[in-house]
Amino acid sequence: MGARKPPWWRAVWLGIGMLCVGMFLSGPEVPMNRIKPRYSRSLYDITPLPPEQVRELAARLDEESYRVTQRAGTEPPFCGRFWNHKEPGIYVCVVCGLPLYSSAHKYDSGTGWPSFFQPIDPEHVVRRPDLSYGMVRTELCCARCGAHLGHVFEDGPPPTGERHCLNSAALRFYPEGAELPPESRPVEPEVAYFAGGCFWGIEYYFQQGPGVIDAIAGYMQGHVENPTYEQVCSGTTGHAETVKVIYDPRRISYRQLLEAFFRMHDPTQLNRQGPDIGEQYRSGIWYVNEEQRRQALEYIAELERSGRYGGRRIVTQVEPAKVFYPAEDYHQDYIARTGRPCHVANPWE
Repeated sequence: MGARKPPWWRAVWLGIGMLCVGMFLSGPEVPMNRIKPRYSRSLYDITPLPPEQVRELAARLDEESYRVTQRAGTEPPFCGRFWNHKEPGIYVCVVCGLPLYSSAHKYDSGTGWPSFFQPIDPEHVVRRPDLSYGMVRTELCCARCGAHLGHVFEDGPPPTGERHCLNSAALRFYPEGAELPPESRPVEPEVAYFAGGCFWGIEYYFQQGPGVIDAIAGYMQGHVENPTYEQVCSGTTGHAETVKVIYDPRRISYRQLLEAFFRMHDPTQLNRQGPDIGEQYRSGIWYVNEEQRRQALEYIAELERSGRYGGRRIVTQVEPAKVFYPAEDYHQDYIARTGRPCHVANPWE
């Protein structure tokens, strides 16, 4: 007797499933340089390094550090150079230089391995389940390069109750006050201010920018201190809905922010933007230094010469930045929280 045929709908779904799997497997990978950079709360760049860069860095390690960090090895207890190390300073990843632990959080666990009750920043260390050797443990890895560091156990001292048990070979030490190399320093962010109509969409799309650390909705260029949304909407305070952009100049330039800003809104509309009408919705760039002023004016002149706006005059104001007042909490991350669509164009596509 022949095999029974499956229902027609099952065959259809099976075909669709196979097609989707094929598309997934054969689809192009996202290039690493298009991955949006990530920053920790302490303002370190923790963007995962591409595999080829990790391999290049790892090739410079000594044999033991390579075995520990790249092969998840474990050094013998009471043998590593930092197990009883007490000098004030910080311990960074031996592979990529990301600061991981501080001597202020180090203690003698009696195990023979360097032990800490917490990292410098929780976002600098990744936790992964480890089922090797018939045990259930939690592995600790560097958030930036993926280097194996050690394991964490729940038998540590207050206030965390954790013991971060590390390999000395996975660490490099810098004494307190020593000059750190660039890869071990936090980002030195810069700030820019843009007004382009309703700040919901401008904030949302600036947050998507590669190298933008944060974007905050607020009010600027008015004459009333600590204005409320209702006051600004009344048109009596002189403020414009503005987005404060905090960015990493090593990843994205002020020029790129300008280009994104002019893609997001229509700079030829006076005191309005799309359906929003009023002085608070005016187009403006509020510069914090002479270099920003120069670049803003040069780019506006370039746009006017290009004919992009069909002869319509750009009315974007370029003024020295006054005090920025953050908007109310319910305005922050509004589109990300609500999923509400916005007429602002995505400038990064």
